Amino acid sequence: MDFSNFNAGEQAHMTKIIEKRQMQDFLRMYANLVEKCFNTCCNDFTSKALSSKEETCIMNCTEKFIKHSERVGARFAEQNAEAMSAMNQ
Repeated sequence: MDFSNFNAGEQAHMTKIIEKRQMQDFLRMYANLVEKCFNTCCNDFTSKALSSKEETCIMNCTEKFIKHSERVGARFAEQNAEAMSAMNQ
């Protein structure tokens, strides 16, 4: 985003708003990851420790979730770059 038309105080305020939103998005993504992987992988509550099967499941689930998030972010960046390029033409 271009904040060059804003004064220093407005730029700082907008930066704080964006940083807060990014943190909220990160925490929401983390919470979704934990909930999804826990509900999918953890189903034996007879022990307080994870079984090796549960641990492997959680590692795989987490890896898939992160790879998916990275791919979605990369695709979003590609589309955003294309849109910005089209706007500048």
